[in-house]
Amino acid sequence: MKHLSIYSFLSLAVLLILGCMRESQAGVVEDFNHVERCKDSLYMGTPPRGYLLSNSLKKICQRYEDKPRFVTLYDPHKHIPVYSAYTFKKSDGEKRVDFPWMFEPQLASEKGSSNMEPFPQSSSHMHMNFEDSQAVLEDYADVVQYERGHLNPDEHQADPLDKASTYTLTNVVPQIREFNIGPWAEHEDLIRKRLNNYCRGKAYVITGVTTSGNMIRRDNLDRVAVPEYMWSAYCCTNYDQNAPYFQRYKFPAFGAYGLNDRVNNHLVEVPVKNLEKFLRGRMDVDKNFQIFYNDCVPDS
Repeated sequence: MKHLSIYSFLSLAVLLILGCMRESQAGVVEDFNHVERCKDSLYMGTPPRGYLLSNSLKKICQRYEDKPRFVTLYDPHKHIPVYSAYTFKKSDGEKRVDFPWMFEPQLASEKGSSNMEPFPQSSSHMHMNFEDSQAVLEDYADVVQYERGHLNPDEHQADPLDKASTYTLTNVVPQIREFNIGPWAEHEDLIRKRLNNYCRGKAYVITGVTTSGNMIRRDNLDRVAVPEYMWSAYCCTNYDQNAPYFQRYKFPAFGAYGLNDRVNNHLVEVPVKNLEKFLRGRMDVDKNFQIFYNDCVPDS
């Protein structure tokens, strides 16, 4: 019995170690907080509160080249991210277009790599293995009215590897072309310049979507949900107190939303509380929905 109990203890220890190893390396995780460095993408290590999480939504610790880069809450049925959360890096706004598009292996299989991987060159039969769980390149191939719109844009990153990691289809949604290259691109650049100039510490950004049922179809099947609204919010508690008032009042946190459409698609900037109120009626969230821990007010 003594040997059995020692054996049982050792077996349990091995299982715990393997579990911890998998969590530390994992792409798809049970909890962002359980994985070293994943929670670094979130203010106070805390994801948005109040999402009515069905078991189908997947939490992805977006790893590239063995390093966590940002986090995404992903809907494997609608084949789009619900939101991506990342830390903003001061940048010149340069956009790279020479990175390959990637996918998340662990959405398809728990045994898959914990790193995002480029789509295979011989696409057809390989893509069949994981297109049930996520969008694939073919979904965007023949839809000229849509662009692949980043939630974590490469223009908000500085390191080439951080930029490369944004080119996973688990970080993009179909955006109407006129909205993508117009109001949305202008807002991304506006926020980049504001945080570059007035945020003195770390800035946390969360960008997400609401949906209303519109889908991209392929082979007579619903494949990728088209967002109705895009929204984004940032949190920077250490900012320039001497900034001009028209900039200073938008700290420590501010948000924006816009209609993903050809017309009436301008971005509306609002306080985060107003953004949360707007989103409550359009997303599966409860009355306690909160984008940033403690509304991005630092503990005194």
